[in-house]
Amino acid sequence: MAARTPRTTDTPEGSAHPPGLRERKKQQTRDALVQAAHKLFLRQGFARTTVDEIASAVDVSQRTFFRYFANKDEVALAVMAVAEDYFIECLRNRPAEETPLQALRASIVKAWLDLGSAETTSPDSIHSALELMRMLEETPPLLAAHLRRVTEQERLVVQVLAEREGLDPTEDLRPAVLAAVFASLLRSAHMSWSAGQQPPGPEGMVAVIERYFDNLAPALAGHWR
Repeated sequence: MAARTPRTTDTPEGSAHPPGLRERKKQQTRDALVQAAHKLFLRQGFARTTVDEIASAVDVSQRTFFRYFANKDEVALAVMAVAEDYFIECLRNRPAEETPLQALRASIVKAWLDLGSAETTSPDSIHSALELMRMLEETPPLLAAHLRRVTEQERLVVQVLAEREGLDPTEDLRPAVLAAVFASLLRSAHMSWSAGQQPPGPEGMVAVIERYFDNLAPALAGHWR
């Protein structure tokens, strides 16, 4: 997941700032860095954008940039963190009577639709994530970093599914198998949407994901002829 701004509640003795102001300033700086990086990446490409340019766009130093992000990859992929975190939250809260596959499908659809309908100007918005997704396929270093994050999320999905079903994932392989299939399905759906042959926006992404889910059972268990 993307780097998060530490929550700080302490105020230095004698400071005129009320509690919480430092937190808000840190979040504002982080958001500004994400937004500046995103605009630069889309305008001139990921490879041609430097950390110094991102920091200069926000009028901060490189040192300040590295307080929030370890590198360019991390600030670029930060725009997808909100959607990823919300998906996991949705999965944890699905009704117990749903099968694991039903819970995964409902969670990813809900995450895209809810975040897509939210009125937000945040640089972490789902619309920024969609723009980034198109750029991923054309940027090998960024795509590699994204796939590493996908692997991390797959492990988390295994954990959530195992907890949800009361299983030990080291003994029962079903959570790992389903998480791997789910990750591959999403990867294929994202690539299809990014190719530009699908409706734009979150609704278009959901339509593509739904089509892939509709074909999952026939592909795995049905005869193909």
